[in-house]
Amino acid sequence: MFTLSHLSSPPPESLKSQVQQMVVDYFADVSAVPLLPSNPLYQLYQYVIGYELHLHLQTMNGEAEGPVQLLLALDDEDPARVLGFALYLPSPDDAAACTLAYLAVHSEQRTKGIGRALLQRVLERRPHLELACVADKVPLFEALGLQVLAAQGALVVMSSRDYRSSGMVAVADLAPVFASTEVRQIHAYLLKQHGQRAMQQAEKQRDAHLDTLALQAQQLVDERLPSRALH
Repeated sequence: MFTLSHLSSPPPESLKSQVQQMVVDYFADVSAVPLLPSNPLYQLYQYVIGYELHLHLQTMNGEAEGPVQLLLALDDEDPARVLGFALYLPSPDDAAACTLAYLAVHSEQRTKGIGRALLQRVLERRPHLELACVADKVPLFEALGLQVLAAQGALVVMSSRDYRSSGMVAVADLAPVFASTEVRQIHAYLLKQHGQRAMQQAEKQRDAHLDTLALQAQQLVDERLPSRALH
């Protein structure tokens, strides 16, 4: 069993490290650029998503409706163990709306209702929830009650309602992350390890993969919303 804990301030380091590790471990499940592990750029994007989470956690200000809210599913037998988490961004312009940035559950804890419980708790606070995911994750979120609204690049936009919120949400600016010394060092290491030709091929594979995901996203939206596909 598990207990849900809602945080508006950054979690203790022991819990924070577990959340960050989950983002890295389940990168392909939570990233907007879900590269395949075989791509040499995979490690680079793992670091970036971990740092993105770090930036979000830094902005938690202790307010119940602050810019970032964190929900943890803690093991009842070991409350220091994180089984899953949801991080969402409340809209400052729409009191009912939020964007779900991350939702992750430990692989061995899935099918136990943790993801559903996390999502339902977020909806209790912000009933107009939106998220973006790759096409193959859509059935999972449909089973949790969300519906398809549109394709957005490589991702499918889903919502708890049949329209998008007009409110704005804060997002992490990743440009400084990609320009950081750490990312440049990782890229230099990967370049040395794999060679320039392999890294160039990795970038082409990334772009081709994203193109495929974009096609899948649009096809799924056309299937779910055939009336829109005719316009």
